[in-house]
Amino acid sequence: MLLRSLISLVLLAGFAAAKPSPNIVVVLVDDLGWGDFSCFGNKEASTPNIDRLAKEGMQFRQFYVNSSICSPSRCALTTGQYPQRWKITSFLENRAANERRGMAQWLDPKAPVLARILKEKGYATGHFGKWHLGGQRDVDNAPAITSYGFDRSLTNFEGMGPKLLPLTLKPGDKEPGKIWQDAERLGGPVTWTLRSKITGSFVDAAIPFIDAAAKEKKPFFINLWPDDVHSPFWPPVESWKQGKRAQYLAVLENMDRQLGKLFDHLRATPEIRDNTIVLVCSDNGPEPGAGSAGSFRGAKGTLWEGGIRSPLVVWAPGLMEEGKAGGINDRSVFAAFDLAPSLVKIAGAPAPEGVAFDGEDLSATLLGKSDASRKASIFWRRPPDRKVTGPQGRRQPDLAVREGNWKLLCEYDGSQGRLFDLATDPAESKNIAVEKPEIVARLSKAAVEWHASMPPDEGPKLGARKQGNGGK
Repeated sequence: MLLRSLISLVLLAGFAAAKPSPNIVVVLVDDLGWGDFSCFGNKEASTPNIDRLAKEGMQFRQFYVNSSICSPSRCALTTGQYPQRWKITSFLENRAANERRGMAQWLDPKAPVLARILKEKGYATGHFGKWHLGGQRDVDNAPAITSYGFDRSLTNFEGMGPKLLPLTLKPGDKEPGKIWQDAERLGGPVTWTLRSKITGSFVDAAIPFIDAAAKEKKPFFINLWPDDVHSPFWPPVESWKQGKRAQYLAVLENMDRQLGKLFDHLRATPEIRDNTIVLVCSDNGPEPGAGSAGSFRGAKGTLWEGGIRSPLVVWAPGLMEEGKAGGINDRSVFAAFDLAPSLVKIAGAPAPEGVAFDGEDLSATLLGKSDASRKASIFWRRPPDRKVTGPQGRRQPDLAVREGNWKLLCEYDGSQGRLFDLATDPAESKNIAVEKPEIVARLSKAAVEWHASMPPDEGPKLGARKQGNGGK
């Protein structure tokens, strides 16, 4: 009898000591530039709520996304794999445009989606905000967002299921206008909300979801994916500015204010605050003339640093290494597809059977316990419809690879290699390919082999036709 009592006490002590799985919040901002948060150097606008997260957490300054454009970038973050594996290589559009570019119509529900992995671990899972992984324009038979492992979803005009659609209002308007009305047929219920308040409405939907999960003693995983800083820009009437950049900055500050309500709510309850990790990043570089890539070359749609390097802020006050609050990590090189396996590890969830992530577990780096980088190189393929970009019609490299401090850009066949040492030249201003032919040959070969290992799209054909960069 005494032995049984001792065993029971030991078991109870073990259960009491076991920390519950941490809550996870991923804030993915649409078209945000690397240099747009004030903590990343923006002197033209203030983002105090993001800055406070960074002061209480960490900034990562060598973080990348896996595409220079929306849908494939979101696919990589969601699956932990290269988006080319799922034939999502540019923004998802109408059926004919997707077929013309050699793309899928939506993300295959069989993909190893982070939400589903965490749901099987017992998480409450919710998606609030832009989706753009299927269900847009005339693609009205895509799977619902809840088919990917989310208990609840609320999206905008690019996803199947309940949604918020934007009303527009500018100075002098007597009544608000509507845009993207056709999206009403992609699922409901539909609520019309001023575009300048939509992020706040997503936050207002996420907070009760968080509270319900906490009440049920369940860990939660939520996506909060705002699209405020994607054009067209609709700041509040009282903050209306003239000019593309000025409007962008007004929208950026307004988004930060609305996100602050979510961050404050997470801080308000110690049990949530001390067992939650929040990650904030962008899906790709900025639209030219709007956001800022800081000192980096290039923008959205290109494989230069400005198109694929993203700010990353990680906040986890109860989980991070002591003394790391307010730190800046400018050494660790990793990418969005590393987040899924890292968060799976942080959650204590088993990796899905039979799935090989392209991303690596960098959970210790995210929590300030290491400054390790991913071991394997990172590869990129340009969107098939982005061979020519910008008002001057500049032809863009097809492939890119980062290995250590080396960054190489080249064509599909490995020709026209351009090599940069990002340790000394992060702005990619001096091509040293002639000085380092062996490195160019090796990295070009690796990029071409990676490209050949992925399902193809119609990039070579569209590039030969010198297509421009219209679209989203």
